Amino acid sequence: MKHGGNVWAAGEPGQWLDFSANLRPEGMAPWVRETMRTAADDAAYYPDPSMRAARRGLAAYAGVPEKCILPTPGGAAAIDLALSLGRGRVRIDMPTFGEYAERARVHGREVAVSGPLTPGDTAVLCNPNNPTGEALTREQVLARHRKAAQDGAELLVDEAFIDYCPERSVRRDIAPGLMVAGSLTKILGAPGLRLGYVCAVPAVIERLAARQLPWALGAMASAVAAALPLHVTDMAEDAARNELRRERFASALTRRGVRVWPSAAPFLLADFGRDMTRTAAELRRRGILVRTCASFGLPPSVLRLAVKTDEQNQRLMEALWPIF
Repeated sequence: MKHGGNVWAAGEPGQWLDFSANLRPEGMAPWVRETMRTAADDAAYYPDPSMRAARRGLAAYAGVPEKCILPTPGGAAAIDLALSLGRGRVRIDMPTFGEYAERARVHGREVAVSGPLTPGDTAVLCNPNNPTGEALTREQVLARHRKAAQDGAELLVDEAFIDYCPERSVRRDIAPGLMVAGSLTKILGAPGLRLGYVCAVPAVIERLAARQLPWALGAMASAVAAALPLHVTDMAEDAARNELRRERFASALTRRGVRVWPSAAPFLLADFGRDMTRTAAELRRRGILVRTCASFGLPPSVLRLAVKTDEQNQRLMEALWPIF
């Protein structure tokens, strides 16, 4: 499984209990659904090519000046756009999200796994990391940026899951040689909405905007972005609920002898100590999706499991152990 959330391969999307995608367990946030419904009439017109309302909303939510943020149709688009600028190598530290290497190669850039940085390189850091859930502090990330700058390189930080630990974000610390890519659709439970962003210094944002296709955001994504500042408390409450569920889920797995990595994200990396390929296939036959981690370069004993509601987490446990 290259990506989680592939609920379209067979049957109806709603039939799956999906632990392969790390989304709001209750589904789409109610305010997002209502905002999209209200914005539906605007879909009769071409979107604002300057994305002014979306930019204002995202900037206020992220706590950055409008000139330092660019809305994108999803986090993957933000990563692709950011990696399109440079020509040097792209350095990644495994295990991590595979799209960094893929998008780098699409743009003709060489990929290096670890190793020293050289002038013109881009180091990519996922924080919290996917698939481990490990999260560096803000100070640790900024130290990485300083080191990259000393080497004549730049740092791209993918903060796709930062809304679950916002105190670790470096969005407000943007400086030359530091870009941040983000995604809102995880915590909003709306991956089909496609809403992300890039934060960077104004000169870089201008270069990125010149590369972006016209009408990057549709009417509904623009409306949700504009409404974000009104729902900061809602999102913080979702993150707090997720933290409690994650700890309970991790404890339940640990009691069964599973090795679970510490996580600050809405998922857990779990090593079951044996090949889980057949188990994952059997769970799929029972309508439950889990993420195997071969695409991350990890052994078949490892699964990445989304944190869902306590009831759903228990359903997975009850389905898993008889076939484990």
